[in-house]
Amino acid sequence: MPSAAARVVLVTGVSRFLGARVASALQAEPGVERVIGVDTVPPTAPLGRTEFVRVDIRTPSIAKVISAERVDTVVHCNLVTAQYGPRAKVKELNVIGTMQLLAACQRSPDMRRLVVRSSAGVYGSSPRDPAVFTETDEPVEAPSSGSAKDATEVEGYVRGLMRRRSDLTVTVLRFANFLGPDVDTPVTRYLRLPVVPTVLGFDPRLQFVHADDGTEVLRRMTLEDHPGCFNVAGDGVLLLSQALRRAGRPSVPVPEASMQVFGDLGRRFAGLSGFSPELLRWLMYGRVIDCSKLAAELGWRPKHTAESAFADFVATIGDGHTPAQEVFERIATVLGGIGR
Repeated sequence: MPSAAARVVLVTGVSRFLGARVASALQAEPGVERVIGVDTVPPTAPLGRTEFVRVDIRTPSIAKVISAERVDTVVHCNLVTAQYGPRAKVKELNVIGTMQLLAACQRSPDMRRLVVRSSAGVYGSSPRDPAVFTETDEPVEAPSSGSAKDATEVEGYVRGLMRRRSDLTVTVLRFANFLGPDVDTPVTRYLRLPVVPTVLGFDPRLQFVHADDGTEVLRRMTLEDHPGCFNVAGDGVLLLSQALRRAGRPSVPVPEASMQVFGDLGRRFAGLSGFSPELLRWLMYGRVIDCSKLAAELGWRPKHTAESAFADFVATIGDGHTPAQEVFERIATVLGGIGR
């Protein structure tokens, strides 16, 4: 649905994998005059003609950037799903940062379009879930912690902005878990463990979206008017057991109560932030979303299925042989024995 061209686009979270990809794609568009990338830390790779501005979106400074640069389109990619520090800091980045950003968008007379990266985590994971979630479905058990709860709050603030600025075109994208060579999330860290624990008695259905396809969706939504909320995932699903076999990862089923032992080891040896309640529920019950609304809206389907996105990810993770593997294997033997 073509509309007035996006001339000055601001991309948040430009120092992370998704924001950097989106900025790179948009700066190649001849109709886009300027791309401004913002983050709290400088990017580690060159951004081309994207102009980097170091600013914390939790502060009123973001409003000054949007106003001074006459930004007409904002692409909000700064939803943090990996907990690198204290939970309170991550929540501030996700929720308080979004509140400040939306307030700035509301006050700017130049604003025309807002695209928000959200998460399919807003649907939660529950044994009573429907087989497939559509955009109109409510979670059976609403997320009560972590980035999924943050995404739920973010969407609530976005709806508030839509009521106050009905002239804005607002798009919310609920992405399945990202995979790709440069993707670093709790899920990719879990899949990279030298021995992967699974919850005894559970084999969840999983969906993924390749970072290339996620970037393409965000590019299209930025350049065209597609208001509404859309699920985004590659076609098909994988069982966790299938995924681990294809990755060649040794796994061991352990009781739910013992999963935290692996989480603690992962924190020490593999950079995993433990097993959050939301990640643990996903590893038990999974989640599947229906993306037919997106396909109908764009007349497009992702290039990568869940299987091909996972295969591309597997090609980058190596064989898992690290100094920590012997430790993991010994504890896996003990915990696996407890579960039998």
